[in-house]
Amino acid sequence: MNNNLELSIQEESDSPQLLLKNQVCFSLYSASNAMIRAYRPLLSKLDLTYPQYLAMMVIWERNGINVKELGQELHLDSGTLTPLLKRLEVKEIITRQRSTQDERIRQVFLTTKGVKLKEQALTVPNAIFCKSQLEIEELQQLKATCEALLINLENNFK
Repeated sequence: MNNNLELSIQEESDSPQLLLKNQVCFSLYSASNAMIRAYRPLLSKLDLTYPQYLAMMVIWERNGINVKELGQELHLDSGTLTPLLKRLEVKEIITRQRSTQDERIRQVFLTTKGVKLKEQALTVPNAIFCKSQLEIEELQQLKATCEALLINLENNFK
């Protein structure tokens, strides 16, 4: 029994780079999951999932955005984005229409219900800020660090 304990301690000290507690990726993964769980009760009142909420934030900002640009903004491929948009369309929050300039391009527009939903969503960011219990400066630094990491990692795959 002592040999197993000694071996376990030795393995831990020999390979700290393989310890879960030392992994940045695990901290990001866990924080991301916790963030999504924090959003869930707020978004359920809006009848939105977290990915739908992200899409709606872009559409509220850029009503009429084309589907390709929306996918780029959200870092989603069409296989993920299309079903998400179909569900929003079924809820009558958005409509997708062919561009009048180029029929190959589909644009996403808010419906009246989608415009009203924006008003209801205005309280969500502040509620999440309060739940985080971090200072605004800490959240801004965290966001900047995450954005830098995203850029660096994406550049490695080009």
